[in-house]
Amino acid sequence: MEDAFKGFYSGKKVIVTGHTGFKGGWLAVWLKELGADVLGYSLDPPTQPSVLEVTGLGKRIRDVRGDILDFEHLTKVFEDFKPEIVFHLAAQPLVRLSYDIPRLTLETNIMGTVNVLEAVRNCPSVMSLVSVTSDKCYQNREQVWGYKEDDPMGGDDPYSASKGAVELAFRGYLRSYFSHREGFGAVTVRAGNVIGGGDWAKDRIVCDSIRSLAAGKPIEVRNPYAIRPWQHVLEPVGGYLWLAARLSEDPHSFSGGWNFGPSDSSAKCVSDLVEAILKEWKSGEWIDISDKNDKKLHEAGWLRLSCDKVHMMLPWSASLSFEENIRMTVQWYKYYYDFKDANLYQYCVHQIREYTKLAASRGQMWAQ
Repeated sequence: MEDAFKGFYSGKKVIVTGHTGFKGGWLAVWLKELGADVLGYSLDPPTQPSVLEVTGLGKRIRDVRGDILDFEHLTKVFEDFKPEIVFHLAAQPLVRLSYDIPRLTLETNIMGTVNVLEAVRNCPSVMSLVSVTSDKCYQNREQVWGYKEDDPMGGDDPYSASKGAVELAFRGYLRSYFSHREGFGAVTVRAGNVIGGGDWAKDRIVCDSIRSLAAGKPIEVRNPYAIRPWQHVLEPVGGYLWLAARLSEDPHSFSGGWNFGPSDSSAKCVSDLVEAILKEWKSGEWIDISDKNDKKLHEAGWLRLSCDKVHMMLPWSASLSFEENIRMTVQWYKYYYDFKDANLYQYCVHQIREYTKLAASRGQMWAQ
């Protein structure tokens, strides 16, 4: 596996903030298998169970617990470890939760990111920064065409507003400091509706579906006709890894904002997603509870990213079909529930290897 990404990560010192979360956990596993020296910086896992817990990831990398709002501690970790690459994923990632804790959401996502930007600015060993935001950073007008990287930022809920603000803060640092730093590159990466094994967050449709199925209960769906571009976690994470590798080759050309989205055929209604999950699980049912939903909470009906830039410049494109996204996701959870003593770390590695082989067979340069 160390040959992927042209062997770029072998021996590299990498910090991953938010490694106790879903995407951060998968990223840390992949980096470890690529031969990187990985340090994770994060609060305790936000869910029980978590990727970190079920894989034993914390015993395989440098597992540092800390808050990105604790600037003194964060800076000390950077000074001591002297990372070459930073992937920033630590955040309050849930839209509906942001209505309950708006201040903490804004503080964590905005000022936490500013702290990471400052830590990077003051750490000369860092040569590449990948800051993970969200497709919800864009001012969503429910347009049918995809949002491009230079479209206006915004947000109609605390979470989306925080992500739009993070993009503005990043641009300020990029233009004021990072663009003048020789050999240094920085990017923000935007993806949405990422699914995959090991996510147990509340109010995410796949997680809620799996919990219901495991408990023998019907899946409750609150917005069955909302359309989302679903993608497996390995798709954008693979893109982030490839982008960071290319960033080191040409920081000037690759610095800035990037969208990572699935093929148009993976944009499906929530009801289609749930039906596909039931088919793979081979049992269960779902019920529509949208009439019981709190209509005061804004929820986008349609949000799509334009990936023309990443297709042309990186190049990168999604490798998995909608059905393959669902199959890989459900297989992971079934492995977890059916084999309680199973080695989940090795199963994550197995899925990464299988995905890498498939990506190579479908022309992805990073996997060849």
